[in-house]
Amino acid sequence: MPSPVPSLSVVPVTDPAAAELVAEYFAFRARGWPDATTRYRPTQPDAAAFAPPGGAFLLVRDEGGPAGCGGVRLLTPGRAEVKHLYLRERVRGRGWGRLLLAALEEHAAHLGAREVVLDTHASLGPAQGLYRSSGYREIAAYNDNPNATHWFGKALPADA
Repeated sequence: MPSPVPSLSVVPVTDPAAAELVAEYFAFRARGWPDATTRYRPTQPDAAAFAPPGGAFLLVRDEGGPAGCGGVRLLTPGRAEVKHLYLRERVRGRGWGRLLLAALEEHAAHLGAREVVLDTHASLGPAQGLYRSSGYREIAAYNDNPNATHWFGKALPADA
């Protein structure tokens, strides 16, 4: 029976398991890209941006091995961005996306962020549901990501 709680660890984006998951995430996004007139344009995460002192990259594991990943990085003092939140299909629906998002928010708070932002695409309905149910609200676009159609933000608790 699968473990009800995964382990989360901070790893470099260049860690082989993290790099494999990021590549898998990009392939997943490209396969599901809804616009036949454009292509999904992946951007490799900058290893320095997702490492201390300005960021963190988390790896999700269970007894089956690497199961997901996600990163957080400071955009400006006080504002962090969540990127590349991904879970393998075999572990989706267990609530681990919510656990991973909460852990990324904790890391953002430790980095000094008072607000977390993220972008996503209209085709990722379950992700949007997760963000909304986790307290994120739609905000104005804060970047020019060609893969994004929706931008979200969330204030972090002052005592985080």
